[in-house]
Amino acid sequence: MTDWRAVIVGFLVMTVASILGLSLPVFGQLAAGLLGGFVAGFMAGGGLGRGAWHGTLAGGLGAIVTGVILALAVGIGGLALGPVGAVVGGVAGLAILFVAIAVAFVMAIESAIAGAIGGAIAE
Repeated sequence: MTDWRAVIVGFLVMTVASILGLSLPVFGQLAAGLLGGFVAGFMAGGGLGRGAWHGTLAGGLGAIVTGVILALAVGIGGLALGPVGAVVGGVAGLAILFVAIAVAFVMAIESAIAGAIGGAIAE
């Protein structure tokens, strides 16, 4: 069974770490994904598989939530430009959402590895 508390705490740790990691463009974001996945896996415990599952959920959740927020912002911004802007904003918003889902898979992989380590340590 999924421990949603561990997933949400991992997501929040990842969010705060990625905001702080903006000063180190590539390494800060990578470290944020690893840290959030580790925390989710450690809190869930139960070994490699359970830790990896919770790390995956925390990493994927972060990217999807960010993508949805950006897609909505672009879509709403397009409304300010009139009917044509609304169509362009809607298409651009959908494109951003699809890219965010692809990024979610990548972030979920690194978070799953860190979550597996956290789950193994917690056991």
